[in-house]
Amino acid sequence: MSCSFPLSLTLVFLISLHCVLSLSTFEHGKKKQQFNNSLQSNNMDPFEAQTLFKIMEAMSSDRNWRVSYPNPCKPGSSWPGLECKPGNDNHLHVSRLDFGTQSHPTCKNTATFPSQIFDLPYLQSVFFFHCFTHTKTIISVPPHGVHSSSLQQLSLRSNQALIGPIPPQISSLKSLQILTLSQNRLQGKIPVEIFSLTSLIHLDLSYNFLIGTIPNQLGSLRNLVGLDLSYNSLSGMIPFTIGQLGLLQKLDLSSNLLTGAIPDSIEKLNFLVFMALSSNRLKGKFPKGLDQLHNLQYFIMDDNPMFIPLPFEFGRLLKLQELRLANSGYSGFIPPSFSQLLNLSTLSLQNNRLTGEIPVSLTGLSHIYHLNLSRNLLDGIVPFNSSFLKRLGRNLDLSGNPRLCMERSEAFEGAKIGVSVCGSNGTASVIQPLKRSEAPSGFFKIFNMFSVLGFWGVVLDDLVYSEA
Repeated sequence: MSCSFPLSLTLVFLISLHCVLSLSTFEHGKKKQQFNNSLQSNNMDPFEAQTLFKIMEAMSSDRNWRVSYPNPCKPGSSWPGLECKPGNDNHLHVSRLDFGTQSHPTCKNTATFPSQIFDLPYLQSVFFFHCFTHTKTIISVPPHGVHSSSLQQLSLRSNQALIGPIPPQISSLKSLQILTLSQNRLQGKIPVEIFSLTSLIHLDLSYNFLIGTIPNQLGSLRNLVGLDLSYNSLSGMIPFTIGQLGLLQKLDLSSNLLTGAIPDSIEKLNFLVFMALSSNRLKGKFPKGLDQLHNLQYFIMDDNPMFIPLPFEFGRLLKLQELRLANSGYSGFIPPSFSQLLNLSTLSLQNNRLTGEIPVSLTGLSHIYHLNLSRNLLDGIVPFNSSFLKRLGRNLDLSGNPRLCMERSEAFEGAKIGVSVCGSNGTASVIQPLKRSEAPSGFFKIFNMFSVLGFWGVVLDDLVYSEA
């Protein structure tokens, strides 16, 4: 007996079998690819992994990084101070490195600056805090710059063995937004090339040994919000181009060797909140548009040879919280307009040549907690009442003004703040104890004894202060 199938049925069967086998093969291949992708997504690019191990071995001896973390970016096993992000290639890539800060890898004594960080193309942030402390090292950038870097933040702080100049090649880090090179021992001039980093939001080169002038190209950093060049040896004038930094909120140029006057262009910094220019050699008049800085809250300009009257325009900066103008040769009266600074918490005008009386209107500064008018040439009666004196306590200093005096009723507080009691003619004098020959007798002697005892603490404090 023989069986036969129609040809058409045979063809249908063969085609169906081929489809089933093809579909099975496709599903198997798909699952295999998904498995491979899953493996890749938990792994690093081999070149990046080797680069990272070289950096870690050069920087830290906390542990054997290759043995402890053979796959550094693997979720659940990544080491402290390391962050990774997935890329479009299904690999994990290093995005952040942090050395020296608490809970992150510490740096060994032989650590030097690892230029390999510029070989990590996905690295966005790197921090070195108190890392290079024993072995002298420099910031090393490839001679021809870095053209494939994603670095947005580079921070090197408190590294006393980090020396040498700031390399001009750092300007090739075109994505850089935050550059912090503070509290190191960097030397030389500020490279002009830095000011081509137009994405910079924050630039901090403070506490180094930088010299030369502040380049005019500073005005190119139109996105800058914070600028700190304090505690260096920068000289010359503040560039006029600083007025082009329209988004600037913090400006600190204190403790340098800057000369000349504050440029008039400063009035264009409408968002400025903090300005510190202390300990320079600045002099001359303040900018005409000073009162345009409506958002200014902190103006710190002690220790400059100004030798001009105090500008009344300060009284129009209504958001001011701290105004420090000590030791700068200011003369004339304290402007009554200062009483309009109702947000003021600190006013430091000590060691100047200010004359005249203290404006009575200053008693209306309800937020003030630190007031120093010492070592001037002020005169007259101190206008502050007992509640004002008690509120400030020892944060009020009026000493070193020989012609300034307190009302007798406030004598005790006056002794604390360095001011004598007023005499009968309204000038400073010291309360003297009664001589034995002048002491009254009888009823009046007993009556007055208690009155005198009431002032005895005042008398003793006043005598001690006067003899001191």
